[in-house]
Amino acid sequence: MRRARCPRASAGPGAAAVLATLTAVLTTALPTPAVAADSVQLPVVRGSLAPGEPCVGASGRKAEAEPWSAGALGLGRAWTLEEGHGVTVAVVDTGVGAEVPALAGRVRALGGAGEDCVGHGSFAAGLIAGARIDGVGPAGVAPRAAILAVRGTDERGTPTPGRVAAGIRAAADEGAEVVYVGQALATGRKELTEAVAYAASRDALVVAPVAPDALAEDRDEPGGLAPAAPWYWPASAPGVVAVTDFGPDGGRPANAPGVRGADLAAPGDAVVGNGPEGAGHYLGSGASLAAAQVAGAAALVRAQHPGMTAAEAARQLTGAAYPASPPRLDPYAAMTAVLTGDPGTVPEAARARMPAPEPEGPRHRALLVAGICGGLVLLLAGAAAVLPRGRARGWRPAGGA
Repeated sequence: MRRARCPRASAGPGAAAVLATLTAVLTTALPTPAVAADSVQLPVVRGSLAPGEPCVGASGRKAEAEPWSAGALGLGRAWTLEEGHGVTVAVVDTGVGAEVPALAGRVRALGGAGEDCVGHGSFAAGLIAGARIDGVGPAGVAPRAAILAVRGTDERGTPTPGRVAAGIRAAADEGAEVVYVGQALATGRKELTEAVAYAASRDALVVAPVAPDALAEDRDEPGGLAPAAPWYWPASAPGVVAVTDFGPDGGRPANAPGVRGADLAAPGDAVVGNGPEGAGHYLGSGASLAAAQVAGAAALVRAQHPGMTAAEAARQLTGAAYPASPPRLDPYAAMTAVLTGDPGTVPEAARARMPAPEPEGPRHRALLVAGICGGLVLLLAGAAAVLPRGRARGWRPAGGA
């Protein structure tokens, strides 16, 4: 998210009044996650359901205004170039509701993935490719991309490395150019790394959250949280674009999992999207939702540059991102930046450039000329000292008669 720098105002009543006004405007434009949730009063999407809990249905509430995330990503500008037409994004998650109005006519499901009891996969698919209903409310990053729904969890939203790995492979076999994974697993390094390599061999770009949206409760300590793992998969596998989240104020919640190994950051806190059915909206937070928006941006890049490989598209996303720690997603820049060099190398614009060595020929000629000139000066100086004395002696040697 780009921020303009303003000159520091001098102290004084007028400056204080202007500062107070700007603060009030910014507070209204960029609410904190808690304020956003209370003011909109949308139901919250979750990643899984407890045993026996009923499936999630349609939301009875709608968000009419454009979400803050659309402005943070500059989607209006990005859509002047491309909206994801012709690109398929696989959603390896809890499923995607095939009848979601925001995705109407653009969802193809494998197996039973056309039903979403939890709602997380449908929400993520909406962030990737949802279209506005009646021209209002939220929209996905690539609103003309197609969605391939692939189940990566059981019906209640519980993932396993085997399920997620199988989902990645199936998505690659079906020709998806981008594969979004909604889960971050502390185990399954080998099989998930192999699944990502399989997808890469079929030119599919995998995008995944760098950490879970929230740590599960530790059953040994009621009310406590399980410790965070040092790495999560498949985000830590080579070739994956690992994503973390930030909120309307540019920061992350104090209790959010760490961001070690993140390649990109994207809006993921207090974001608005569709549910598994109906035209109503939900509210969600977490790195998995930020990853969905990066997957949408990957669809824009691959639609804008159909000749790019998955590795080159990943480099466009990371190399053209807004410089921060970690870099922040900029879809427009990713579609328009010209990065030189091979994928995996430092972009040319970011390298320190050393001046080219000077050619040797001119240098040698300059030294030769300087040497000749110096010799002539010495000869003239000697002549100026010797000639007057020789003339005074009648050109006789010193000590002669």
